[in-house]
Amino acid sequence: MALFSKLKDRLFKSSSKLEEGLDAIVEDGGEVDTTPEPVAPPPPPAPKPAPEAAAPVPPAPAKAPPPPPEPAPKPTEPAKPGLLGRLFKKADDTPVIRRTLDDDMLEQLEELLIASDMGVDTALRVTANMAEGRFGKKLSTEEIKQLLAQEVARVMDPVARPMPLYPKRPQVVLVVGVNGSGKTTTIGKLASQFKAAGKKVVIAAGDTFRAAAVEQLQVWGERAGVPVLTAPEGSDPASLAFDAMTRAQADGADLLMIDTAGRLQNRADLMEELAKIVRVIRKKDESAPHNTLLVLDATTGQNALRQVETFRAISDVSGLVMTKLDGTAKGGVLVALADKFGLPIHAIGVGEQIDDLAPFDPEEFAAALTGLDA
Repeated sequence: MALFSKLKDRLFKSSSKLEEGLDAIVEDGGEVDTTPEPVAPPPPPAPKPAPEAAAPVPPAPAKAPPPPPEPAPKPTEPAKPGLLGRLFKKADDTPVIRRTLDDDMLEQLEELLIASDMGVDTALRVTANMAEGRFGKKLSTEEIKQLLAQEVARVMDPVARPMPLYPKRPQVVLVVGVNGSGKTTTIGKLASQFKAAGKKVVIAAGDTFRAAAVEQLQVWGERAGVPVLTAPEGSDPASLAFDAMTRAQADGADLLMIDTAGRLQNRADLMEELAKIVRVIRKKDESAPHNTLLVLDATTGQNALRQVETFRAISDVSGLVMTKLDGTAKGGVLVALADKFGLPIHAIGVGEQIDDLAPFDPEEFAAALTGLDA
């Protein structure tokens, strides 16, 4: 539940946009539901207890004179609810608006989901499933939100899988992604979490062309007590990866996490660089790398789909990590990624702290995205 609270608090851009859009869609052409709520019958009277032997009753005191009648209260205007009162007012204090689910409403729902970066194909599929068996029925905003959350969770459930851990030591994890995606921070957080779980971890700062990336990993390494292997700026990343494999094997490390450069301007160079790293570490272990994680920045929207296509062509991507979900109004891109590629989503990031990177839970994500309670 802790992650759900963070998701709901920090996905406010996405959830508020969807909530506001859904409210507007239902109100546009909707009607107030005047159907009276069924009144529950009063509970039966409780049985009277059996009479007991009467105790002696003391004499009643003298009656006091009745108090003077109070003046009639002056009529006042009803107090306006404060901000919290408006946010958390009971449903029975607010008229429920329902709208018939028809073609016009479906088209508006599709446009809203596309605007949240869910993608055209995914938006059409989700709305079609929402309408199945409900077309022509009157639905409230809350009912639409619940249906949308169910469909989002259904799409995401098959891809919600933590990064697998293998008995092979060291397990080599190659981490790829464009610069600025949160790749270096993700490596530091994962390494720290694995170390806290009792795993022996080694980090290789393979983005040798960016001094800032190396320094950032060194800070995380010091914080987590994990060794970070570096090389002079501009040196061969494959050579560093080979040295890191040697060190990890000698130390009996459980995990070796290798950072890589994130340049996409010249795909041929990047492809060759990654291919060379793989060739070199396979001299030490033919099955390496055991995981290739692609780190994506949620704020890039539909660009995230193109990055997946690019890196899948360059390397054998085995799983995704989505960062910066707290900074985007278009969290639907994660749904589009799951629907289009079906790659495992190992973790999501919703902040800068170490515990802001957590395993992906589809139901919690769907509830936070649509503004539902857990």
